[in-house]
Amino acid sequence: MISLAGRDILHSWSKFVFTGIGLGLLIGATLTMAGVYRGMVDDAKVLLNNSGADLWVVQQDTLGPYAESSSIHDDVYRSLLTLPGVARAANVTYLTMQVRRGQQDVRAMVVGFEPGQPGEPEYLVAGRQLTRSHYEAVADVKTGFRLGDRIGIRRHDYTVVGLTRRMVSSGGDPMVFIPLKDAQEAQFLKDNDAILNERARTAANPTLNRPGVPGLLDAIQASQTANRNVNAVLVQLAPGAAAEQVASAVKRWKHLQAYSRSEMEEILVAKLIATSARQIGMFLVILAVVSAAIVAFIIYTMTLGKIREIAVLKLIGTRNRTIAGMILQQAMGLGVIGFIVGKTVATLWAPYFPKYVLLEPGDALRGFLAVMLICTLASTLAIRAALRVDPATAIGG
Repeated sequence: MISLAGRDILHSWSKFVFTGIGLGLLIGATLTMAGVYRGMVDDAKVLLNNSGADLWVVQQDTLGPYAESSSIHDDVYRSLLTLPGVARAANVTYLTMQVRRGQQDVRAMVVGFEPGQPGEPEYLVAGRQLTRSHYEAVADVKTGFRLGDRIGIRRHDYTVVGLTRRMVSSGGDPMVFIPLKDAQEAQFLKDNDAILNERARTAANPTLNRPGVPGLLDAIQASQTANRNVNAVLVQLAPGAAAEQVASAVKRWKHLQAYSRSEMEEILVAKLIATSARQIGMFLVILAVVSAAIVAFIIYTMTLGKIREIAVLKLIGTRNRTIAGMILQQAMGLGVIGFIVGKTVATLWAPYFPKYVLLEPGDALRGFLAVMLICTLASTLAIRAALRVDPATAIGG
């Protein structure tokens, strides 16, 4: 049986190899789609790991700060430090925007943090951490920035003093870390023209600009140009403290929303990337159907091309099981070639994708088993055609 299948493959090896390469490209695309989903999940987990938090305290009735907008006062962290079980608490802001470097724009998540507190990048691959309170930045290497580059964020320029790696948002955008005060200004403060217009509106309002109340207008205008909001407070718990108990206390006494690590991971994976996961799943199903159709068509065509040879085998007494095994081996051989090609090309082109592609060995094993199953099912059409061949065909011409 092996000899029959091998001899037939050698007889038409070019068609067999080129078909295997075509099938391999489809399998490579399938493995890559699975890797894209794995990469999205890994990005979400990396985002949580990089924050260094055990609890995320955000605006009440929101899923912030990654899935929804959240805004709370930046003095909230002081009251959180008084709660039992809280070891550290630090303000943080997140803003996805275009960061300028000369004439080039890079989409990044700008993170505002306090040096030495939760939210600071855990490690650097080059340069140093922030030491000044303004106009310095640490960037992920995926941004393409280098040490010493001048980048523009809103109205100010920042000098890149450090580089980190695998610091990305849940959407795969690289992070740029800047001091908290600068990030608050970039996210919450209005531009100069808007501030001038707001001041003119305030001055023209007789309720806010009373002649008999000196200093009222100046105080109101000063409050309009200052913003003391952040997106979240990152909380680290003391050893032995239960995240659920501390979160319950935050919700009850501080009228805020608090999420544990498991809850935040559920938000990111089950809600934020759920639609993308379903879309990728649909593509995987389509690619599997297309692959099965290609294998079935090729094996069926190859079988019809050797009807006379199959009739001769039947005439000399070859069992149907042997003929079916020959066709099945050809289909599975096609699948093996396709999988090898697909795994190779997926590994080669994965680093060039704009988003992180995570190719896990478990997915490769499941993909191989799925390819073998698809090839087995696809060969049934050709096997049925071969078993219906009349041995007299070998004589009748």
